[in-house]
Amino acid sequence: MNVWKKLILSLALATGLGGSAFASEGGVAWDKAPVDTKDQASLQRGVKTFVEYCLGCHSAAAMRFNRLKDIGLTEQQIKNELLFTTEKVGDTMVAAIDPAQAKAWFGTTPPDLSVIARSRAGAGGSGADYIYTLLRSYYRDDTKPTGWNNITFPSIAMPHSLWELQGERRPVFQKHEQYGHEVEVFSGWEQVSPGAMTPDQFDKTVGDLVTYLQWMGEPAQNTRVKIGIWVMLFLLLFTFTAWRLNAAYWKDVT
Repeated sequence: MNVWKKLILSLALATGLGGSAFASEGGVAWDKAPVDTKDQASLQRGVKTFVEYCLGCHSAAAMRFNRLKDIGLTEQQIKNELLFTTEKVGDTMVAAIDPAQAKAWFGTTPPDLSVIARSRAGAGGSGADYIYTLLRSYYRDDTKPTGWNNITFPSIAMPHSLWELQGERRPVFQKHEQYGHEVEVFSGWEQVSPGAMTPDQFDKTVGDLVTYLQWMGEPAQNTRVKIGIWVMLFLLLFTFTAWRLNAAYWKDVT
């Protein structure tokens, strides 16, 4: 895939992950994202998808490439698989497109994705659930300027950047009686044309991408949890010791 194709695909994210100004949340429940930030293999696959499909337009200014060593990548792997010719291992993840040019094309600057998985949490679930559902809810709609629509977020301005992997699907609706009126309720998907991946493979790819976005929002989260567990164990031990010392100190006091 050449650089321009990557740019075109990643530009799709410029208006979708940016916020509610471009998407209206529908009534479809968010799917649970299969996120495990301790799975280094998933994180490594996810960052490769991120660089290929997202980094062309979206920066991740809070993340440096050399921080990817924390997910098991060597410096040589980072250079060979994730860097463009002008980038260095110590650089931050900066979008390939000029922000001013992107704003002129799309009317908005593509948002930074450093903490997108944390910032998009809502009543429907976590930010990871939001992104996981969003990227898997597209269908062809020729009435829209982009040619795509989204069942979870109708009339979203973001086209389907991963459609070659997923193929084309159409939503299936069933009619139900509700409050005396007949309404159409979304009931599932019908595959129109196959993509480069099977449905399970595509879901796994999106899951890996979301796992990486979740990890990128707080790379130290697993370390923080480990330290927290040891702190709680220490406090429990200290509490027990202090209780026994207190009992020993006052045992002869009448």
